[in-house]
Amino acid sequence: MLFALICTDKPGAIETRKANRDAHLTYLKDTGVVMQAGPFLDAEGIMCGSLLILDVPDRQAAKAWADNDPYAKAGLFDDVRIEAWNKVVG
Repeated sequence: MLFALICTDKPGAIETRKANRDAHLTYLKDTGVVMQAGPFLDAEGIMCGSLLILDVPDRQAAKAWADNDPYAKAGLFDDVRIEAWNKVVG
């Protein structure tokens, strides 16, 4: 089942994002459930959030994955939404 994680960084948290980026990217690769991922950018082109598409069995697995993301563990996010997603195009 596909789930979209829509994550919003805390204001002014770019240094937290940068400090944990390598661990986050390793987690994405090592877990094997991330179909697509990338940062949101603000008007100045600075990373300010994330969109990830996960292929996991259920919402509980998506939540567990999100909770174990190094970004989440570092306290980067102000908000994380987990939405069931149906791929139609692409």
